[in-house]
Amino acid sequence: MEASRLNMVYKHGVITVPAEIDATNADEIRQALLAAVSDLAVVIIDMSATTFCDSAGVHAIMAARRQAEGTGTDLRLVATAVLRILTLVGADQLIPIYPTCKQHKPQARSSRFATGSAVGSAVAAGVSS
Repeated sequence: MEASRLNMVYKHGVITVPAEIDATNADEIRQALLAAVSDLAVVIIDMSATTFCDSAGVHAIMAARRQAEGTGTDLRLVATAVLRILTLVGADQLIPIYPTCKQHKPQARSSRFATGSAVGSAVAAGVSS
């Protein structure tokens, strides 16, 4: 199974998720997303290579959105092939969705950086740096 990856760029965490997100890997992805939104100012979920996302994947994204809202983290999505499902469930009304990572526009945010706890949790959840 392909794992998610967490890459740090300035104050942004980019979580690259696998080509297929379903019940077999959604919990791992949810754990990585929750760890990232706990400590970062901006988290971008890169779904640009994702071609399939079922309801378990959507639930993982929405759990991250709820936690991001509570921590003040800016959560963004990059998606093309799975844009239809995200739009059908209304995720586009709650989370900005962009066609590429380069097209999202960062806004000035606090200078929070990742701490060892969230990054360690993300790595433990199968995310590689």
